[in-house]
Amino acid sequence: MAGSESTNCPVSDELDVRRATDSYQAEFPYNRDAESEVTRREFCNFLVLASGTFFVGAVGFSAVSAYDASRERVFTPAAIEGAENLTPGSAMNFSYPRPEDTAILIRTSSGDFRAYGQKCTHLSCPVYYSKEHKRLECPCHEGGFSEATGEVLYGPPPRPLDKIDVELRGGKVVAFNREVRGNEV
Repeated sequence: MAGSESTNCPVSDELDVRRATDSYQAEFPYNRDAESEVTRREFCNFLVLASGTFFVGAVGFSAVSAYDASRERVFTPAAIEGAENLTPGSAMNFSYPRPEDTAILIRTSSGDFRAYGQKCTHLSCPVYYSKEHKRLECPCHEGGFSEATGEVLYGPPPRPLDKIDVELRGGKVVAFNREVRGNEV
């Protein structure tokens, strides 16, 4: 009759738990009586407040972006160090107009200089110059850009590379403008 034996285990209730944890209350104070459930109204108020905060933040970022886009940018001419030593059919990286704005300078086989933003317009992977194919290539998603114009030749990029205007001034190659292209109507 092992299955019909009753066990004399006392049923634990909240008082047993409180007695067992009394010695720890000074170090880890926790008052269960002060705990309350969140009401539906409090939860809805929280949702409205959080949504409103995200909306105000998005409007603020949009306003700053619209303001920046409406301002005409002035670019300071900058010499590209070492560019005059490029051999025809080669390329080098540089930064313009700010140090974080990466760019690539190409000296074509005819000796002309062309410069473009180095970020692929698909997902911002860095492009590199392929001398063999005479084009700029993106290794991430196999996009290709024209060496002569920066226009998309193939792949997923939605627009041409940013164009950087360069010219020879006193034996130095100088960058003097950066143009974001592809948003023309």
